[in-house]
Amino acid sequence: MVARAAIFGCEGLTLGAEERAFFAKSDPWGFILFARNLDTAGQIKALTCDLRDAVGRDAPILIDQEGGRVDRFTREILTRFPPALDHADRHADTTAAAHVMSLRAALTAVELAELGIDVNCTPVLDIARTDTHPVIANRCLGRDADRVSALGRAMADAMLAQGSLPVIKHMPGHGRSALDTHHDLPTIEAPLEELERTDFAPFRALNDLPMGMTGHLLIPALDGDHCATLSSKVVDYVRTKIGFQGLVMTDDFSMGALSGALGARTQAALSAGCDLILHCNGQRAEMEVVADHAGHLSDAAQDRAARALALRHAPVATAADLRAQLLAQEAQIHAA
Repeated sequence: MVARAAIFGCEGLTLGAEERAFFAKSDPWGFILFARNLDTAGQIKALTCDLRDAVGRDAPILIDQEGGRVDRFTREILTRFPPALDHADRHADTTAAAHVMSLRAALTAVELAELGIDVNCTPVLDIARTDTHPVIANRCLGRDADRVSALGRAMADAMLAQGSLPVIKHMPGHGRSALDTHHDLPTIEAPLEELERTDFAPFRALNDLPMGMTGHLLIPALDGDHCATLSSKVVDYVRTKIGFQGLVMTDDFSMGALSGALGARTQAALSAGCDLILHCNGQRAEMEVVADHAGHLSDAAQDRAARALALRHAPVATAADLRAQLLAQEAQIHAA
């Protein structure tokens, strides 16, 4: 059976009978967890097992665990980190910053794996600017394309080395957004040549990675009528010019930046070339609409998904060792 072209959230800490039956019937490709789903380590492990049992396969389970404000855990289960930009800014030398951020990413990957979570929606490859909206700004890795590319590469490679799948976001570049896409649709006003030199460059540099997420952005230089998530012109540009051949998932379809009927939006995103619809809020009625309109993964999406999932494996490092390495590296840098 081919999975549904969707990633769904779930309602709470446990999987009820009706929710389990819905997931069994709709068969989403994967699941994503939020704070409402996370309490104790034992509870999280049980939930990830139940989600996979519901669809009868080793479905990927995703999370946004970036650190800083985007930290989904309310208990001290994982190592806590400051926002990515704040952490990276402690180290002016890009090589030193990349080493620290790679250890941070590897440690998070190992700790997530212990809970049954094998996909982390990071690194953020957007470029921070003075006018970047706070919802994005300190989640970025730097203020120029070269530094963002270097730190993003270090983090993604570290995650893959531990068997965790990274998701680069938000394609093709969210850093110029002065609006919060949870509520509004930003327009990115810049010439294509400038965007190619700056915002798009980190995604081009990391175009070999297995998964990427769109941004809900209107980019007139590419398409003045449709936001990136719903634009065949933008998705084609991501494929052909940026060169990204991995699995493309949308940003959350629950966000206010998108308008119009949910079913029509679902079809529009898939018709535009996205492989998967991400729906996060766990509301059953909305997920049923997405399931009814999404259909199954296309043949091309199946191939991309298979390549991505083949990269999963058990971690090769321990959390204790990575934590010790990170502390030693930070101490060495501060002592220099």
